[in-house]
Amino acid sequence: VAKSNAAELLARELAAPGYSPELIMVGVNTDAYQPIERELKLTRGILEVLSAARHPFGLVTKSALVERDLDLIAAMAALNLASVSISITSLDARLSRILEPRAASPQRRLRTVRALAQAGVPVRVNLAPVIPFINEPEIEAIVDAAAAAGAKNAHYTVVRLPWEVSPLFEEWLQAHFPDRARRVMNRIREMRGGRNYDARFGLRMTGEGTWASLIEQRFRRASARHGFSDS
Repeated sequence: VAKSNAAELLARELAAPGYSPELIMVGVNTDAYQPIERELKLTRGILEVLSAARHPFGLVTKSALVERDLDLIAAMAALNLASVSISITSLDARLSRILEPRAASPQRRLRTVRALAQAGVPVRVNLAPVIPFINEPEIEAIVDAAAAAGAKNAHYTVVRLPWEVSPLFEEWLQAHFPDRARRVMNRIREMRGGRNYDARFGLRMTGEGTWASLIEQRFRRASARHGFSDS
């Protein structure tokens, strides 16, 4: 399903009497650069509306297609009105294909980080989700690679398994990592109060307990080496 009139609807909202500008994040619920965006250019249309209005925005994506719109993004970044978050879950190309089979490779995403940074766009790398015994060993390496590519910040979230995601994830584990599936689920439950998921605000993104604390400490220490603040 594509909202073909998204740019027109956005322009109408921005022009409404009494509208008060606040930062708009594009791509939070689903990637702003789905493959069909190459043809439909809906995200570009949205960025054109926001740029014309000098309206602050942020982008979240794991796609290299964001580079196509660098003309708009860089111009807004020069006015301190735009930033981009790039998701990188692993530096291992094989693992990346298992985690995100239709997404850009890790090295391609790092090239995107570098291209954005060189154009003056503030870039943050999202290490999300962190999965114990799967990509969790790469925390430090991903943060280091992000900094080397020019990222100005990094952020992480621990894997979340709400509702129907939980059985799908367990099936995925059994299919790809049967040797460690039980260990992974045990650690996830340890961080979620014995359950597969804990939706409490303030904990759902990071978890709690010893393992969650160790992940946070490792991420903070790696980020501190590069002056990242996770803000």
